[in-house]
Amino acid sequence: MRGRTNDAPQLFAMFQVEDRIRGNHPLRRIKEYADQVLGGMSWTFTAMYSEIGRPSVPPEVLLKAQLLIALYSVRSDRLFCDRLDTDLLFRWFLDMDLDTPSIDHSTFSRNRERLLEHHAARKFFEKVVEFGRGKDLMSSEHFTVDGTLMESLASLKSFRPKDEQKRTPPSDDDPGNPTVNFHGEKRSNKTHRSVTDPEARLYRKSGGTTAKLCYIGNAVMENRNGLCVGFRLDQANGKSERKGAMKLIRGLIRRGHDPKSVGADKAYHTKDFVGFCRENSIAPHVARHEGWRIPGLDARTTRHASYEVSQRKRKLIEQKFGWGKQIGGLRKSRFFGRKKTEAHALIAMATYNLIRIIKLSEPAPA
Repeated sequence: MRGRTNDAPQLFAMFQVEDRIRGNHPLRRIKEYADQVLGGMSWTFTAMYSEIGRPSVPPEVLLKAQLLIALYSVRSDRLFCDRLDTDLLFRWFLDMDLDTPSIDHSTFSRNRERLLEHHAARKFFEKVVEFGRGKDLMSSEHFTVDGTLMESLASLKSFRPKDEQKRTPPSDDDPGNPTVNFHGEKRSNKTHRSVTDPEARLYRKSGGTTAKLCYIGNAVMENRNGLCVGFRLDQANGKSERKGAMKLIRGLIRRGHDPKSVGADKAYHTKDFVGFCRENSIAPHVARHEGWRIPGLDARTTRHASYEVSQRKRKLIEQKFGWGKQIGGLRKSRFFGRKKTEAHALIAMATYNLIRIIKLSEPAPA
């Protein structure tokens, strides 16, 4: 029998949003774990706000909204708020009633500085790492480091000479998008900088590739299950990968880890990084450049089976960068400035960790 459309839909309906979310939906476990992590940050959130005044949007809601933005590849805060008006799944995840007005996109902008001031994104990331460590899913001895480029939001047109006076675009040109001719002009970070994102640097990963305004994201991964245990964003230059990795390893030691080995690719086959590892009694399981002789990295290290294991495991760190760029929005920043970009990247890495923890915690099929 042919069904008929309802030309006069009912005005009221009584149902619970919980009943509309299927029992095995992946967001259920993510919401459960995220709520547990955020519950441990109550003191941090209390210190962020005054005891008097008008109540604001809870910081837990803002951080969980960032999880959804990373999970569903939402391009902007404005698009997320538009979707929040109509998506029951999003409202359920944020514990919002159906009659609660959607969050205004300006709320994210106004509260982002407060979250940055109190390092909320980094603390959330570290709490997720502690959560995974509490489930005995992490190694405290064997790690891998690597770096990846994260493109700045700034345009190459904004990369102007440092001593340049304010330019007046031609009268017949578009003032909002003026024509810029770089032919014959030598540009470098010493003489030029971006006027919209001064912290970004012109950099290219290797010869033959395009130079872009970007940052370098440095990550450290534990080797047992491939969870990201440290992340930082640095200005792009030839040494920032190694320096960032050394800072991350020092952070591991301060947090109670006892690294015995660190795997890395050929970019870390240098005297400073290998020497740093040896000074801290860490075996540098670094891929070698053929013919290079670096003190501290020879057959006494590379002959062991553990070196081969580290070299196989280190490829797992590329999965984090791949997920972050393809899904989490890390291919190109949505913000100007290193701090905002780093906070966005930390939330994306925390989201990846939550997904991994859920998969690792599920019972094996019979």
